[in-house]
Amino acid sequence: MLLTKAAAREKQLGVNYVPGVGAEFLVWAPNSRRLGIRIVNGKDKFIPMESRERGYHYAVADLLPGDRYLFRLEDGRELPDPASRLQPEGVHGPSQIVEAESFPWTDHHWRAKPLEETVFYELHIGTYTPEGTFEAIIPRLGELVDLGITTIELMPIAQFPGGRNWGYDGVYPFAPQNTYGGPNSLRRLINTAHGVGLSVALDVVYNHLGPEGNYLNAFGPYFTNRYRTPWGEAINFDAAGSDEVRRFFIENALYWLEDFHFDALRLDAIHGIFDFGACHFLTELKSAVSSLSQRLDRPLYLVAESDLNDSRILHEPGEGGYGIDAQWSDDFHHSVHTLLTAEKTGYYADFGGIEPLTGTLRRGWYYSGQYSKFRRRSHGNSPGGIACSRFVVCSQNHDQVGNRAAGERLSSLVGFEVSKLAAGITLLSPFTPLLFMGEEYGETAPFQYFTSHSDPGLVEAVRNGRREEFAAFGWQDSVPDPQDQATFDRSHLDHSLKSQEPYRTLFNFYQRLLRIRRDHAIGSQASWSIHELGGGALLIRRERDSEQLAMLFNFSEFRIAINRPELAGKWTTLIYSADAGWKGPETNLPVDFKLASPGELRLAPHSFLVSQRSSFAEETA
Repeated sequence: MLLTKAAAREKQLGVNYVPGVGAEFLVWAPNSRRLGIRIVNGKDKFIPMESRERGYHYAVADLLPGDRYLFRLEDGRELPDPASRLQPEGVHGPSQIVEAESFPWTDHHWRAKPLEETVFYELHIGTYTPEGTFEAIIPRLGELVDLGITTIELMPIAQFPGGRNWGYDGVYPFAPQNTYGGPNSLRRLINTAHGVGLSVALDVVYNHLGPEGNYLNAFGPYFTNRYRTPWGEAINFDAAGSDEVRRFFIENALYWLEDFHFDALRLDAIHGIFDFGACHFLTELKSAVSSLSQRLDRPLYLVAESDLNDSRILHEPGEGGYGIDAQWSDDFHHSVHTLLTAEKTGYYADFGGIEPLTGTLRRGWYYSGQYSKFRRRSHGNSPGGIACSRFVVCSQNHDQVGNRAAGERLSSLVGFEVSKLAAGITLLSPFTPLLFMGEEYGETAPFQYFTSHSDPGLVEAVRNGRREEFAAFGWQDSVPDPQDQATFDRSHLDHSLKSQEPYRTLFNFYQRLLRIRRDHAIGSQASWSIHELGGGALLIRRERDSEQLAMLFNFSEFRIAINRPELAGKWTTLIYSADAGWKGPETNLPVDFKLASPGELRLAPHSFLVSQRSSFAEETA
């Protein structure tokens, strides 16, 4: 059975099993004039492929799910499918035919929440549970719902070498990691998450592929030497052959969203995506995802990671932008981190004091054209006019923890009161918050960088590269060996801590903050005002409809008195982080209190208070 050229061009890349027809293969391999398929699981078949225009090769064969295959190139090499759906023997082994249509989905009426109601929870499959699998997460979903999480965000799961990796060394973008459980285990996780009210986002990597098992260049010009990235040659998004490369990655995004029912994709380090064509890859990607969202009748989101502070990422194409739904704001993390730890090395040299945090809270990021000492140039542009919910913020994430030499979490660097303060400024900010797995109870295990490469030369290169990377921070003498099994083992969460003190109190504290965020619609559009009060203190006022909230943050190590006219009146305390009920140093602040003009309040060191103004009728009663 042969398809027309037009029909073959419209088929999905890789192998697609069609009951009653067989397995249809489509691969882009312009570097090979002839291509064939060798079936390797006992059937001992060789199937020639028909060459199509623009470098495509097509075949259909009487095969079944479970059959394994390799593509035989013109030069005799036999390699896995670039669009493989499963690599059961790892990155160097054959690809496997899988059937997706038969999965019993039960989430047909599921719709993800809008960004203004979203709380992300970033987790790594391999270290979140002792088993390190997709299905091992399922029993813990209910606890995340109780905490107040709306969206779990999975670190990259594309097939990588061995069984230990952050995921950013993936080389088969369509294949869920075999040691995590494979495609249907992932579907069960997502289907169950939707059933309990959780959205699921996936971290995808479209700026590079890992070095081991990366055979794409044997098939075609997937990479270009026109640009260099920290990982080597850039992916080819704008040179000869780039139409087909763009198709490969856009089809990958749609595959995760449609075939696996993901609700959002987090686009890793888009500053490593180089495209100087008239239509940027990100614009084309967003357009394709928007069309899919309309067809599926459910919201789908793209969230970018970028260190460019470039508002074009968020502006619509008609305004000269890419139209991405949201992006991470590194400036928020760096501002909070320097305030709480006083670290000034590396990129933290650009921050310090209360001003960067104030500027970030007002705009979405701090550097909007100012001179950066770390970069030794001006950095960023203005994000003015962009909704707060389109900035994703955190006090820690996999990068900011794992890219410290020893992988220390914030709770290992600061005390209990400071940890609560970090939670408050993050979860009660106007932005969309993200938690990193374990922070909600003060996990003590580090999150370190780990790998399981098989090439000794690559192993040594990674070790040396990590040491050099940390030179600017002065950490190079204390870098754990990424290849050591113990580095991976140390990075596992200890969920039993949640039943002990003070971890249980911190968990309840996070839960209370997230309830305040939900009940008072903190992420929705409202009138915000941010005031520096001197001495490391901030007053954040929020007015929405008839509700007024006052949030007072003391980032100093001293008790401070705050005198502000706008604080006069009757108030109801929603939370005070220093309260004895949260294992703080203060006696209980009255739930209801009244301040005379100018309205003086005293805050304990490293604490915050959130109060709601009583109605006018109550004040005059």
